[in-house]
Parts: sequence; C-alpha cells; structure tokens
Amino acid sequence: MIEKNRVKGLSEKEVIQRVQEGKQNLTQSAMTKTTNEIIRQNVFTMFNLMNLLIAIALFCVGAYSNMLFIGIIILNMAIGIAQEFKAKKTVEKLSLLSAPSVTVLRDGEEKTIATEEVVQDDIMALTAGQQICCDGEVLSGDMEVNEALLTGEADAIGKGIGDKLMSGSSVVSGRCLAKVIHVGNDNYAAKIAQEAKQAKEQSSELMQSMRKVTRITSLFIIPLGIILFLEAFILRSDPLFTSVVSTAAGLLGMLPKGLVLLISVSLAGGVIKLAKDQILIQDMFSLEALSHVDVLCLDKTGTLTEGRMEVESVQIFENVLAREVKLEPLMGSFLKYSNDNNATFQALKEYFKENSAFTVYSRVAFSSERKWAAMTFKEGVTFVIGAPEKVLQGEMPDALKSEIKRGRRVLVASVTEDVIKSQTNLSETKLTPIAGIVIRDCIRQSAPKILSYFRKQGVTVKVISGDNPVTVSMVAKDARLKNYDEAIDMMTVSEDADFRKIAEKYTVFGRTTPQQKKKLVQALKAEGHSVAMTGDGVNDLLALKEADCSIAMGNGSDAARQAAQVVLLKSDFSALPGLLLEGRRVVNNVTRAAGVFFIKTIYSVVMTLICVLANIPFPFLPIQITLIDAAIEAYPSFATAFEADGRRIRKKFLPAALRSALPNAAAIIMAFLLINFISGIGLFEIGMIEKTTILYFITGLISMQAVVKNNIPFTKLRLFVMITMAAGYFGAVFLFSHQLGLEMALNTGAILLLGAVLVIAFGIERLLTKCVRNYDRRKMTVDGRLSLNVHSTLQKEDQ
Repeated sequence: MIEKNRVKGLSEKEVIQRVQEGKQNLTQSAMTKTTNEIIRQNVFTMFNLMNLLIAIALFCVGAYSNMLFIGIIILNMAIGIAQEFKAKKTVEKLSLLSAPSVTVLRDGEEKTIATEEVVQDDIMALTAGQQICCDGEVLSGDMEVNEALLTGEADAIGKGIGDKLMSGSSVVSGRCLAKVIHVGNDNYAAKIAQEAKQAKEQSSELMQSMRKVTRITSLFIIPLGIILFLEAFILRSDPLFTSVVSTAAGLLGMLPKGLVLLISVSLAGGVIKLAKDQILIQDMFSLEALSHVDVLCLDKTGTLTEGRMEVESVQIFENVLAREVKLEPLMGSFLKYSNDNNATFQALKEYFKENSAFTVYSRVAFSSERKWAAMTFKEGVTFVIGAPEKVLQGEMPDALKSEIKRGRRVLVASVTEDVIKSQTNLSETKLTPIAGIVIRDCIRQSAPKILSYFRKQGVTVKVISGDNPVTVSMVAKDARLKNYDEAIDMMTVSEDADFRKIAEKYTVFGRTTPQQKKKLVQALKAEGHSVAMTGDGVNDLLALKEADCSIAMGNGSDAARQAAQVVLLKSDFSALPGLLLEGRRVVNNVTRAAGVFFIKTIYSVVMTLICVLANIPFPFLPIQITLIDAAIEAYPSFATAFEADGRRIRKKFLPAALRSALPNAAAIIMAFLLINFISGIGLFEIGMIEKTTILYFITGLISMQAVVKNNIPFTKLRLFVMITMAAGYFGAVFLFSHQLGLEMALNTGAILLLGAVLVIAFGIERLLTKCVRNYDRRKMTVDGRLSLNVHSTLQKEDQ
C-alpha cells in the first residue's frame, strides 16, 4: 500500500489561498453550449439575416402589413432559445450525478471532491479507471496509464516516482499519489482538441442538410431578387411599393424558416425527456446518430449480465505443488496489497479473507491488455492470477472447460520462484498452476427481450469482450442472441488481418484487446454501418471514441463516462431501446415535416425563375406566404413533433424530404402555368387578383394535402391538427381576405378555372407520388440485394 503518513497534502488554509489566487481547476465545460452560444446560434443565422433584409426593404416602402413574418421569426427565435436553455439546465443538473471526482489528501486525510475543486499543489490519490483531471507528478506508487486520447498511442505506459502525468489520460492499473502541477486552462488536455470530447454537431446529417439548403437558396435568392425587382421597377414600370412587395414574396417563399427551429426543438425535447429516465445526453446530436444505428456493440459484463460477480467455486489442480501450497494465505496477502478494484477483484475479496501471511516485494497490476496480475513476496514466491490462456501452461482440466461452456468466467492462480515485472513474458517463465477460480455473473432477466427487440428493429448486436470466447458465446446463448455460435478468439487474429471481413462475419468476439475493439468499430463503419458502442472501462475508450454513438454505464469508470456521448446513469441496459426510439422519433418527425416545408421552397424557386424569364410579377404577397408558413407548415409540424415514431430509418434526410415535397410542389407549379396560360389566351376573362386568389386556394389545398398524406395513419392528435389546420387557413382567408389581397367574389369563369386546374393539379400530384414511391421501393429492394450479396460473398470466402 502507498504510505500516506509522509504526505499530508495541503491544509484548508492553503487551499483557500490558492482558490483566491485563481489556481483552481476551473475550465469551460464542453458538455453544454454556453448562454452566448445558444443565443448566437438561434439569432445570428443566414435565414434570419435574409429575412431581416427583406423586412428592411418592406419597411422602407411602408408595406407594414406584409412584415407580419418578422413576428413569426422572433417567436421562432424565442422558442428555440427557451427550449435550448431548458435542455441546458436539465443536462447540467443531471450531469452532477455523473460528474467526475478525484480523491485528494488534505490535512493528512483522504477527501473525495469534484475535479473543479482541485487546486494547484493538491495531492491526488489515483486508482485504476480514473481519468486524470490535472497534469501532475508521481510522488509515490506506480501505475500504468493510457494516453490514447491525447497521443493516439494505444499501449499502456508505466509511470513511477518523478514521472509526469498528463491530464486527459486514464489510469489502466495500479495506484499512486501525484502532485498537481497545472490546473484549469494550463492543463495539457485544455490546450489540445481532444477528439473524444469534441462536439459532433458537424457530423449531424440534419444540420449538414440545412446548411446545404441555406447555401443553395443563398445562391438563388440574391441574383433572382435583384433581377425580379429590376424587371418590375424598370421593364414593367411598376411602382416602387409593388416592385418591392412582389420581389419580397418570391424571396420569402424560398426560405424554409421554421425547419431549423424544428430540428433544434425536437433534439432539445428528446434530451429533456431522456433526462427524466436518468439518461444523460452529453451531445445533443448523438440522438440523431442513435436513430441511424444498425450495429450495436456490447460488452458482456454489465449489459447482458448484471455485472455483479461472485466466486462460485475453487478447483485445486492435481499436482504436487498445488497440494503443498495453500491458496488462502497467498490469495489473502495478494488481495490485501493489491491496488486493483474492478468487479472481478471485488468478487475475490468477498470470497477470500485478506491477511498478512506474506510481505509484498513488488507487484504488477491487472490490465485488460495483459489479462493478468502478479505479486512477488519477500518470502521468495510470486503469485500470478489471470486468464487461463495467459497464466496456464499446459492443458486445461476438463472440469474448468465445462465451467467455461456454462458461461462462467475462469481465472487460474499460479506460482513461480521468478520475480515478475510488467514487461515479463509469462510464456518464458515457468508457472505452476495451483487453482482454478470459477466466477459467475448472472444474465439480466431483460436481456433476451431487449436483444429480440433490436433484432426486430433491424439492429445487429455484436458482443465484444475480453473474456474467453466460449464463455462469452454461452452467455450470449443464454441471452438468446442470434448467431451466438459465430464466435472468434481475437488472440488468434494478427495485426494485419482483414478486420472488415472479421467484423462482418462474427457475432461474438472474445479475448479482445482495446486496440482490437477500436479496429472492429472502424471496420464496421468502413462497411457502411452506423455503430453504437457501449462501455464502462478504460479498455473501451478507443472504441467509444471511434463509434458513431458512444454509450457509457453510470457505474463505469470516470474516463468512460467523460468520453461517451450518452451516459446511462442507472447503468440499466434495458434503457437502450428507449434511446433508439427517441432518436428515431426525432429524425422521422423532422423528415416528415421537412417534406411539407420544402414544397414552398421548391415552387417558390421555380415560379420565381418562370417570372424572371416571362417578365411577370410573382403571384403572391409576403403576407400570403406568412399565412402558409404559420397555418400549414409550422403549426402541424410542431404540434406533432413529439409523437412517438420508432420506424426504422432507411432513407437519407434531404433526398427523402425533397422526394416527398416534389409531387406537391410540381402540382402547384403546373397550376401556376395553367392559370397563366388559360388566362393569357383569353379562355376565361379574369384579372390579376382573381388569378392570385385561384392559385392561392390551389396552393393551400395541395399543401394541406401533403400534410394529410404525411400524417397517415391518423391518430386522435393528428386528426385534430388536420381539422384545425384547415379551419385556421380557410378562416383566415375568408375573414382577412382584404388584408391578404384576395377576391372572394369570384365569377363563374374563375370558379370553373379553379375547379379544372385543381383536378389537374391533384392528378399530377397523385401520379408523381406513385412514381416516387415506386422509386423508393425499387431502391430499397436493390439496396437489400446488394447487402445480401455482400454477406453471401463474405461467407463463401471463408469456406
């Protein structure tokens, strides 16, 4: 054990003095956006800038009634900011339950404090599983650290007295006392951009798609706006007021104003909802990533099993030394002086009593890479315990083989006269086995049901574990995991092996090293899969960092919780289906709504182009566009945004939304052309206001038909929304027709034209919708066949 009586740490007075001097470990948390970031990202957007410029132009010509859309923009910003503030407050409150802590020595006593309370010169007591919060220097003890998140180097690095420790690295094994030499922004970790802790907003398909839409509309809106205005003001000699209003309407229609807000509100709502179930979302966009997951990688311990280990039996080997050497004194002394404290060692400590029969000379802590621990005693014997494949030299007894086939974890205890060090190759050391220790970890009762759920949802589950592959396979069998028998011993896999082929073929991966876990996740991603990874230890860090969505257990190591995007604070594996459903709800509902928002964007761009080429005014007014924005786009979308929708996501967001919008947009464009053509040839004598009124009615009806189409099958809520949407739209049209610039007293010719064009437009919409659906079906069929062919090819190559 580390001697602490020589190191008392700081006094309370010294701590207060350092806090006053600003030498406290305070850094800006990257877990949530700052208040300024939330306001800036909701206010200073390209969409808002364009809307502001249009509003200024309208204000300058006195078109105040057509500036109503600014009120909606301000309301959108207020709602978005309020929802994100609420999510921020919820996450920060919940994160206190998952906040990293560190044990320090103060006034000679151990004290566990939050990492933000550490001050310079504090003495940290570091143990396996912790993430080092501050740069430090080892004063006593020894341990191994993983610096992969900082340097990319996967191998554990030994640290002894006088060695420097980097914040952001993680303790793999051992224990030591270290003096804090840097705090806050002076820490190494604060000076570099750690991939594991970077926000993944840039990988959000939803936000990337909206940025793409913004860029494209920006290309159209400025030149088209200029041309549309100049044609009206110069070529047609329209008054300045009319020219500005007509131009503003065309430009307003191109902007899907409420869609970005809908995405933010939906994601923030999901964060708040999951927080009530003790699920901490540390990266809002991980919800979206979850929705696309088609491969879920699990560790056996704590997911399929309960994670509560207990020693079931001890089997003494049949050899002379095993009969002469007593296991209990050796094991008791080993446990007394060991610094390891993982679930396996806790089970050993519950079964064997600690004692002082032997005196420690040196020790090697357990690590996932080595898969063994050793302790050399002054009495001339070294005790080694670990995985049979590492510690057992010779054939494993049939009794232990049977235990492995039952899904039990087996450790082998051996002895040697040699001094064992961390770099010792055990295969070159003569080890004599004295006992096999059988450890049980019960299957979670919910595991079979949850695995069945994922299978039905099209999510492939793979188990990646450091345990014996036979043990893991049997546990997977008990949990009713499909293809549990497709198991591989990763110790037999070379570094240059084809990991893509291995990752696709097998379901269970045993004896996996941390580096191999990372390679398996990379391989699955390279095959086009969206991968979620669960983990609870330092050995999972590399894989967690690599996964599309990383999930840590609340009872796991500090390092795992800090690196993950999602933390299950209750460490409850059964929460995973709810996570998947919430992610799918967000993406499905946003995609459904986007199909309506993009209708106006498409027909506005095309109709503006037609108006420019034909030198005719844009048919609508800004106030008319605002009514469609509010009644047909925003209201139904936000009212149904939080409805459950766990359907599997098979399409890309932007192409799917545009295909959904295309039939209705094309029908409106055709109605615009027909109305202008028929009135142009004099078949019906109607004026400009009548033409606008006819087209506005048709546009409203076809847009509402898209909302109805996208909300099938109906629920009570959806039916209520559809009815109130129609009532609100037509009520506003009839009550405020004068303000909207519409003519309600249509003559017979206008009514006939309205009916004829409406029938043709609906026919075009139905035909194009059928074509789009046939295309989607064919594409899904082709994709399915390609996936099946790839899987068949892999199987043939292995035969």
